Amino acid sequence: MRQLQDIDTPALVLDLKIFYENLEIMSESRPGLSLRPHVKAFKSSVIAGILKKYGHESFCCATIREIEGLVEAGHKEDILLANETLDASRLGSLVANGARITVAVDSEATIIAAAEGGVKEVLIDINVGLPRCGCDISDAEMLSSFAKKHGLKIRGVMGYEGHLMFIQNKEERSRKVNEAMEILHDAHLIVGGDVISAGGTGTFDINTLATEIQAGSYLFMDTRYAKIELPFKESLSVASKVISVEKAKRWAVSNAGVKSLGMDYGKPSVQDGVVGICSDEHTTLFPTEGDDSVRWETGDVVLLKPSHVDPTIAKHPRMLCVEDGYVVEEWPIDLRDW
Repeated sequence: MRQLQDIDTPALVLDLKIFYENLEIMSESRPGLSLRPHVKAFKSSVIAGILKKYGHESFCCATIREIEGLVEAGHKEDILLANETLDASRLGSLVANGARITVAVDSEATIIAAAEGGVKEVLIDINVGLPRCGCDISDAEMLSSFAKKHGLKIRGVMGYEGHLMFIQNKEERSRKVNEAMEILHDAHLIVGGDVISAGGTGTFDINTLATEIQAGSYLFMDTRYAKIELPFKESLSVASKVISVEKAKRWAVSNAGVKSLGMDYGKPSVQDGVVGICSDEHTTLFPTEGDDSVRWETGDVVLLKPSHVDPTIAKHPRMLCVEDGYVVEEWPIDLRDW
């Protein structure tokens, strides 16, 4: 078996022990269909299969390619496209072949696209405070009637409180989530249906309204999520080799940069050091304050913890699963693209 020192870098590395610990914690808190894992976080049909074995048979997707890949891999029981689309034509054949696919809608245009594309079921997407997709609650009744006139079944409502995920004070986070979910509750009274779909890793244990939580990052975590009070640990790193050392000026350079790391929430972190410059293919590492020496040598493998796990994973074709420093499995990240 390969050790980390033997792999080509940059490479996505998963600590399997921590991964399964995170999975079990969430599965105990949100068993079965009360969790709708978000595929955008992991983009791997292998991981979808693992989640299914833990009882999570419904999935949430951000792209049509994710849905196509899930269906190809045999995961077609209940898939939600939690994103508005103006062209659902690729979904129609999947529905015709037995896949249950629901699409989020927030306008007449997205309802028409769903109906013309061959989709049979929708959720009315409600804006609960995040300035992104979702209709105003005042439009919920109109859109519900419009969808029914186009032959669509309304399963319920969706609302994403993404603007509240990273509030560090849990009491404040809980209070604001409850306020946002009051909007979704009122919309559900108007729309009806069995589903109230909401939430994410940051609110999985405080969103008490949702019948299903759309979480995915909990499997891996990242430096941004690590700052708030959650029971999950960071299991994902980008392995990078030190390719240059300037001991006189006290820095080292590794061969991973913005092309292998999601940087929208900031730079990655590294144990026993400080990340300085991140460029296309390089990350400059400095000793921690008060340390007089550069500990890294040319050829050393360093593990960079990403600040945002979703785009980091989407940059890589595979994930190397590690136990006790050895690569024991390799999982394809096969649900990329759109």
